[in-house]
Amino acid sequence: MKVILLTDVKGRGTEGDVIEVARGFAANYLLPRKMAIEATRGNLKQLEARMHNIEKREAAKRAEAEGLVSQITGKTVVIEAKAGEAGKLFGSVTAGMVADALSAQFGIEVDRKRLDLHGHIKTVGQHEIDVRIYQDVTASLVLSVVPLGGVLVPAAVPAEVIEPVAEAAADEAAADDAEDVVDEITAADDVLEAEAEAEDVDADA
Repeated sequence: MKVILLTDVKGRGTEGDVIEVARGFAANYLLPRKMAIEATRGNLKQLEARMHNIEKREAAKRAEAEGLVSQITGKTVVIEAKAGEAGKLFGSVTAGMVADALSAQFGIEVDRKRLDLHGHIKTVGQHEIDVRIYQDVTASLVLSVVPLGGVLVPAAVPAEVIEPVAEAAADEAAADDAEDVVDEITAADDVLEAEAEAEDVDADA
């Protein structure tokens, strides 16, 4: 069936889009959550009248996103981390650490989930970070990882000095990864539940 989206739906479309979906998915997921309405003749007419306001809101969102791009682009965020003589970190830099540093150093607030570190960062030096701001609007910044206190720890440093630092970094990375997994499982459960209900409704029909 055809529905009109009342809000942005990831992987489906944005507010005001008219899309085709399974009847059960619409009846059990989109419509009850007021994420969409049925694309009846009357609702389509109302949509035409509302399109100007929808376009204005979309333009405002994009303008805000572009403004954030201009704030982020060219910025270099510096993070100090414990590192060995070869420049390898005792642990890794997480998206949460980058988001906190961006806020502290430049006053720019970005959800850590929008930061793409391109894998685990485990060495000193410069690394490019991509920021997914809004739909196809993205920005890039530079992360400069420097040795804590400007000192590389010699390999001969006792394990009892190094291990607590490594464990703390590992714990933070694990916490970030666990939260991401929970978010992904929750989103997957929502979709699977909606699709299962859709199949039930279609089967009954």
